[in-house]
Amino acid sequence: MPIVRHDSLPEEIFPGGASYRTIVGDEAGSTPIRVGVQTSPPGYSTGIHAHPYMEVVTVLEGEGVAWIDGEGDPAPIRPGDTLVLPANTRHSFTVTGNVPLRTCGVHASSERIVARET
Repeated sequence: MPIVRHDSLPEEIFPGGASYRTIVGDEAGSTPIRVGVQTSPPGYSTGIHAHPYMEVVTVLEGEGVAWIDGEGDPAPIRPGDTLVLPANTRHSFTVTGNVPLRTCGVHASSERIVARET
């Protein structure tokens, strides 16, 4: 089994200053899942979005609030929390602490597809 060295992976910068590193997966869609680590600065928000497949997100560091459509008010998230998001479920998170929020996301798809609300 290969070992992936995160610090050797290219970093994609998102609008608003978050960064994303794909750990498992590639543009060719050669794996059945896509796994990545996102680092989001204080105050960052993903905005409301959805994916056409299940996504599982685990908080590694930092604090925030997460909103999941149908689950009520935004809820605090912290290290050790995992969000299980069914396909096509609108959701968002916002960093509330004064340190970056690091999350590990598993997308049940060979490619990362994001449907954003405008």
